[in-house]
Amino acid sequence: MPRPTASILFGVTSDQTLVVLRPRILALRRAGFSIAVLSSPGPHHDRLATELRSGLQSELESEVESGQGIAFYPIAIRRGIAPLADALAFLRIFVLLLRLRPAAVDFSTPKAALLGLIAARLLRIRLRIHTLRGLRAESANNLLRPLLLLAERLTSSCAHVVLCNSPSLLQQATLLSIAPPRKLRMLAHGSSHGVDLDHYHPGISPLRAKLGIPPDAQVFGFVGRLTRHKGIPELIDAFDQIAPAYPNGWLLLVGWLDQSEDSLSPALARHIASHPRITLTGFVEDVAPFYRAMDIFILPTHREGFPNAALEAAATALAIITTTATGARDAVVPDQTGLLVPPSDSAALAAAMRRLLDDPALRRQMGNAARAWVEQNYAQQDVLDATVSYFQEMLPEPVPDSMRAAP
Repeated sequence: MPRPTASILFGVTSDQTLVVLRPRILALRRAGFSIAVLSSPGPHHDRLATELRSGLQSELESEVESGQGIAFYPIAIRRGIAPLADALAFLRIFVLLLRLRPAAVDFSTPKAALLGLIAARLLRIRLRIHTLRGLRAESANNLLRPLLLLAERLTSSCAHVVLCNSPSLLQQATLLSIAPPRKLRMLAHGSSHGVDLDHYHPGISPLRAKLGIPPDAQVFGFVGRLTRHKGIPELIDAFDQIAPAYPNGWLLLVGWLDQSEDSLSPALARHIASHPRITLTGFVEDVAPFYRAMDIFILPTHREGFPNAALEAAATALAIITTTATGARDAVVPDQTGLLVPPSDSAALAAAMRRLLDDPALRRQMGNAARAWVEQNYAQQDVLDATVSYFQEMLPEPVPDSMRAAP
C-alpha cells in the first residue's frame, strides 16, 4: 500500500453519522490518505475505532486492518444550542486541529461543521470542505429558522467548498444563498457513499417469522431514527387510516425512538408500542435483511440531504413512497420507481399506500425499475471513486503524514 499522501480530518456532531462516513473513510485510506475522525463519543465511535484497529474486516488490506493512518478523536458536541458546551467543544476542536495540522478538513452536520470550520479558517487549513447533508432550517419553526440559516451561511463562509449531497439540496442551497454558486458543488449524481449492491439485494428474508409478522402480511417498512422530522406522526396517522380496510397490512419500523429535540410525543410512542400490527425493532446493526422483509418502503420525511435508506430500499427492488421534500425527491423517479407525496400530508400518504397495496403488479414493476436505476447511478464503488478523485484533485501534492502515528 502506498505511503499516505495527505492527511484529512472528518468531523461530525453525533457518532451515529460515522455509519455513513465509514465507506468514504476506507476508500480514501486505500487511496493513500491518512485519516482522522472527530465525533462525539458513543457506541458507534467506539465500534468503528475497534473494528479498524483489530482488523476484523476481512475485506480490508493489511495496513488498513491494523488501523495505520486512521485515528479517532472523541469530542463531545451538543446538537442543540448550548453556549458553554459549544465554547468548550470549539476550544477542543481548535487545539486538535492546531496539533494535527491536517491538509484538509471535511466537516458535516450543523454543529460540528460550524465549530470545526471556524476553527479551521482561523488556523488557515489548506482545504476546508463543508459537506452539506441537509438543511435543518427547512423543518424549523419561524423563530429558529433565521438563526439556523445564519449559522449555515457562517459555516459555508469558512469553507472553500460546500459539497451538496443531492441535486435538490444543491438547488435549495443556491436559492437560500447558503454559499456563493462558485463554492457549491455535487460529486457525480450525489449521495454520500452510494449503495453496496451485493449487500442490498432482492430476496427472501426469514425475519418475518422472527418478528412475529404473518407470512401473508403486506408490509410497509421504514428505516431510520423515529423523529417528527422523519414524518413518523404522519406515517402512523396514515397507517391508522388504512388499517381497517386492509387486515393484512403491517408496519415495520426499523429504528429507534431518538431522544432529540424533535422526538416523538410520549402518547405517540405508547401508541406505536401497543399497536398490534406495528413492529418496532430498535437499533439494528445490519438493516439489509429487514428490507427483504418488506413489500413497500416509506420515508415520509420533511427534509433530507439524500436518504441512504431510500437508495438501499431501491437496491432491494422495493417500490418507494417518499415526499417532495429537499433530498427525498431525488431518491425516486416519479411514477417509475415510486410515488412522491407532499410532506406533512397524512391523507396523501394514505392514498399512496392504498394505491400500491391495491396494485401488486405496479409495485413489482416499480421495484424492478428502482433496482436498475440504483445500479446505473449509485453503485457504491462509482460514488466512492468520484470522492477519491475529488480529493486527489484538490490535494495533489504529498504533505507530511502528521496523523499516522496519532493515538
